[in-house]
Amino acid sequence: MSKHRLEQWLNGLWYGSRLKVLWLLPCTGLYLLGITLRRFFYRTGLLTVNVLPVPVIIVGNITVGGTGKTPLIIWLARFLKNAGYQPGIVSRGYGGTARQWPQWVTPDSDPHSSGDEALLIARQTGCPTAVGPSRAAAGRMLLQRAGCDVILSDDGLQHYALHRDIEIVVIDAARRLGNGFCLPAGPLREPARRLQQVDLVISNGGRAGQHGFVMQVHAEYAVNLLTAEQRELHHFARQPCHALAGIGNPGRFFHLLREHGIDCRQHIFPDHYHYHSEDICFADQMPVLMTEKDAVKCHDFATDRHWYIPIEAEPQPEFAASLLNLLVSRCNGTAERVNDAVD
Repeated sequence: MSKHRLEQWLNGLWYGSRLKVLWLLPCTGLYLLGITLRRFFYRTGLLTVNVLPVPVIIVGNITVGGTGKTPLIIWLARFLKNAGYQPGIVSRGYGGTARQWPQWVTPDSDPHSSGDEALLIARQTGCPTAVGPSRAAAGRMLLQRAGCDVILSDDGLQHYALHRDIEIVVIDAARRLGNGFCLPAGPLREPARRLQQVDLVISNGGRAGQHGFVMQVHAEYAVNLLTAEQRELHHFARQPCHALAGIGNPGRFFHLLREHGIDCRQHIFPDHYHYHSEDICFADQMPVLMTEKDAVKCHDFATDRHWYIPIEAEPQPEFAASLLNLLVSRCNGTAERVNDAVD
């Protein structure tokens, strides 16, 4: 079974009837035992927790698959820069094939070496970015080379080897927590009660839950991979198109296109897929639309028919105020910085 078919099969189980996964509950019990012991080992010092000398903000989720963390990370980096901070970003570099870690990521880095998400974030934010299996080592690289005064961790909620000062969880408003079970019977990496322990919960779309916030994502135009020309999305509503997505939740991208009246032939690839020319070049002359995360891996063989769609996150203002208040209260910031950034 291919990775894509396996993902489809699992999503059918996780976001369907709870009765279909009862046979997997013994495995879920073993999984829960494992993650409980692992957390206990970190809490008691049997496993080492690395503490960096600057505040660390984790942006993660408790479900498998995409929830919209990357647009939020980009927004947070820009927001903190405007608030007077010097943020740096660490990530696992998932999909990266580098032989040595951590890796310094620049806008010109090879996405196959550093990973696609890290390269996208570095390009969009202009912030120092480092990736590696040890986020603490990546963070130390940022401190040595760039003198950052706050670290944003893209994902890593379950990476307890890195001490964190603030935890932010992103939830997909459409899929929420699925059937509510932990792996492998459900999509949860940790039990739902973990949401009560984090600092901020933000829903991608929809409505906020209790003690949570909402962010919306917007897309207004497409960018040509070859020429950098920009066209408003309504231009593509007048013609048939191809649309491809190799992200955690491709359905969200296709839904966004439908909201703009764009009728596309859908091509779904596994998350972090390494594209080849034949994957994106079709015999017809229809435009090909893709996510920006996919585009960073397709530039070398793109034509003037290939376009990517930038996504912008927009959290509600109360989220920004709550974040900065947490940063000030826990990390010895100044009240003036909070007021200036929120006003």
